[in-house]
Amino acid sequence: MIDYESLRIIWWVLIGVLLIGFAVTDGFDLGVGALLTLVGRTDQERRVMINTIGPHWDGNQVWFITAGGAIFAAWPLIYAAAFSGFYVALALTLIALWMRPLGFDYRSKLTNPTWRKSWDWALFAGGLIPALIFGVAFGNLFLGVPFEYDNMLKPTYSGNFFGLLTPFAILSGLVSVAMLLNHGSVWLQLKTDGKLQNRARSVSVVLSLLTAAFFALAGIYLAVGVDGYVITSEIDTFATSNPMTKEVAIESGAWLQNYVKYPWMIIAPVLGIAGALACAAFSKVNRSGFAFVASALTIAGIILTAGFSMFPFLMPSSTVPGASLTLWDASSSFLTLKVMFVVACILVPVVLSYTAYGFYVMHGRIKEADLNQSHTIY
Repeated sequence: MIDYESLRIIWWVLIGVLLIGFAVTDGFDLGVGALLTLVGRTDQERRVMINTIGPHWDGNQVWFITAGGAIFAAWPLIYAAAFSGFYVALALTLIALWMRPLGFDYRSKLTNPTWRKSWDWALFAGGLIPALIFGVAFGNLFLGVPFEYDNMLKPTYSGNFFGLLTPFAILSGLVSVAMLLNHGSVWLQLKTDGKLQNRARSVSVVLSLLTAAFFALAGIYLAVGVDGYVITSEIDTFATSNPMTKEVAIESGAWLQNYVKYPWMIIAPVLGIAGALACAAFSKVNRSGFAFVASALTIAGIILTAGFSMFPFLMPSSTVPGASLTLWDASSSFLTLKVMFVVACILVPVVLSYTAYGFYVMHGRIKEADLNQSHTIY
């Protein structure tokens, strides 16, 4: 019989898996879109780039939707506080994401160069803006979000959109942008050939090194320039969720304490940097398959680093530290988590199976000669 404490940890792991799954699958979709005007030099090359992700982008969105739904069901307090506090940022993200299906469907409807170039820039925004905002959001979680609760546990957010754009948050955004654009470039290595593939390889080498550099710099900044949060009172990991029953202190270097307490966690940041360096090396020698795996491991390492560093915090409060949301006091009831766990055990393998099958069926490279062979080509 799984107890309440174990279910809380299981859902922390499962939501982490969903976030990594989204970043690995839909990440290269975002990356290819953002690279459209940089790597693609001609209209035909850009059509090839679009069609490398055409069969997959909507299926990959399932990971994003599932992660959002899981957060709503497993961590309702996080969902309420984050969606009210980051409302403008999330709205911009959704608007940017809307540009992708519109761009895919309408870009090639007309042959007018201005029409197509306009949609190219729309797809660029649809890839770059979400990648940047996701990173900025994670950066703000480390800094603390300005929210508090009243006696009825109603959250009040006292910040604004521009308050999210602090130096550390922007650096976190650059980590995300470099990471996902690099993932897009290694995907292009797998799916294209000729000059387009060579250009993607060159871009990947640069972006891999930038990912490692930005990630390392963010780690140093976090260690010396960002105060962390630590629980200073006893906390009942089996109790009904109530974020107002604990005491939290803000201390220098607190975000690094888990690496002392649980030394095995150091594998995450090591994987993030080593994976990025390996991706650069594999791209340099034209081993695109290995480069893609290395890029995926880089993404997993970076996301795991964020999760490991903050554990058990999920969304710290910079206004009232004691109101910070943690794994132990922001989750749904035991019954909800239990039912969701059974559903997840059934549906997650289904999602994994049809995702893998989709990639298997659509394997192979896209060439310019393929663009006129089917009415389904973008």
